Amino acid sequence: MLKIGLLGVGHLGKIHLKCIQLVPDFELIGFYDPDQEVVKKITKEFNVKAFNSMEKLISQVDVVDIVTPTLAHYECAAKAIKESKHIFIEKPITHTIEEAKSLMNLAIEANVKVQVGHVERFNPAFLAIQDKINNPMFIETHRLSQFNKRGTDVPVIHDLMIHDIDIVLSIVKSNVKKISASGVAVVSETPDVANARIEFDNGCVANLTASRISLVNMRKSRIFQKNAYISIDFSEKKAEVVKLKDANGTEEEHIEMLDLGNSKSTEVTFETPKIIENNAIQDELQAFANSILNNEKTLVTAEDGFNALKIASIINEKLKLNSDFENNI
Repeated sequence: MLKIGLLGVGHLGKIHLKCIQLVPDFELIGFYDPDQEVVKKITKEFNVKAFNSMEKLISQVDVVDIVTPTLAHYECAAKAIKESKHIFIEKPITHTIEEAKSLMNLAIEANVKVQVGHVERFNPAFLAIQDKINNPMFIETHRLSQFNKRGTDVPVIHDLMIHDIDIVLSIVKSNVKKISASGVAVVSETPDVANARIEFDNGCVANLTASRISLVNMRKSRIFQKNAYISIDFSEKKAEVVKLKDANGTEEEHIEMLDLGNSKSTEVTFETPKIIENNAIQDELQAFANSILNNEKTLVTAEDGFNALKIASIINEKLKLNSDFENNI
């Protein structure tokens, strides 16, 4: 069994605390949080040991789960890695790409496992259609959230859009060729609504929209590929696959005939993949435990986290340039 310690027990950290206790390969040794009011509440509610310093907690465990504010990710992760501890670190991996590079090098030198908390990889709707995705050529995503002041310490790109950036990078097997972006700050100092267009060398285009001032919550992706359309609703945990193929005269359920006007009849099939309900955070923590115990590559690597952060940072720089240009007109 792996001894694990938790850094940060805010909103998401509290969820991690509950999920760690559901993973049979982890023994929760305790947690550290600098906010004493939070510490009192958590120790009372969960009867879990609170450490009075990060260093003391790190010294007592094999694994460190980092769910602190993003600005503290690098400091916490670097301290843990230098003590040869495996780390699970919430997204984004760090605040800057320079920090992410340094963290990757430290992990390689220390020979420890790193997994980044891009939890949508474990969403049951995404898992249900992974084997249906084949060379996508156009992807459209919408990640809209009602305003919550929690999370406004980072731009909407790093808070929300980075989930979809990671998903896109995981399914498009090609290098990024061009990125364009636009956005606007409405209620905070950084963009609250943003759109980005990512073009890949193989011709695929991804159009991503994120907002944290929406009236409704939405987490949807639409994937278009040769003779198929795939829809994923990450919030509702639903998926649909629509396929086109030449008609074969059979009469099956969920099939419609489409006349393309070229003397060919085409079948349109509608498939609703079976969704296996899960606890995505528990599953990603279990996957991390498995990778340590079996000495296997983590499912969401530090490099994956770095790549998503790199694209997010480029998009954010594009937004800053556009904003500076508009202010100078």
